[in-house]
Amino acid sequence: MAVLVDTSVWSLALRRSPPSGKREVALLRAYLERGNVIVTSGLILQELLQGFQGPTARKKIIKSLSMLPALVPALDDHIEAAELRNHCRRKGVQVGTIDALIARLCIRHELPLLTTDRDFETMSRHCDLVLE
Repeated sequence: MAVLVDTSVWSLALRRSPPSGKREVALLRAYLERGNVIVTSGLILQELLQGFQGPTARKKIIKSLSMLPALVPALDDHIEAAELRNHCRRKGVQVGTIDALIARLCIRHELPLLTTDRDFETMSRHCDLVLE
């Protein structure tokens, strides 16, 4: 099974020593131990690098995520992410631009999203996004 791991989970897993006891961090650890395919994207790498300070953290993040398969959004992904965002807005749900694109990548590649961000839970009620 493959899964896309969101910034929120990576942040908890990489920031804390020992890592956070949250269910999603435990799932990430279990997936890694079992050899499940963990997928990322440049968007998630960028968000992590923006949230951590210092060269040591930067190197650790780049090393950790550069070993993973990375999804690269196509032009159609941006178009469909905008449509997804507009659809959710019509339903009264605010969705950020990056979150809409991450959701679109999961939908297109039929990957569940492992996240602690409850905005994705709300979004998933209005689209085909599957949460882990």
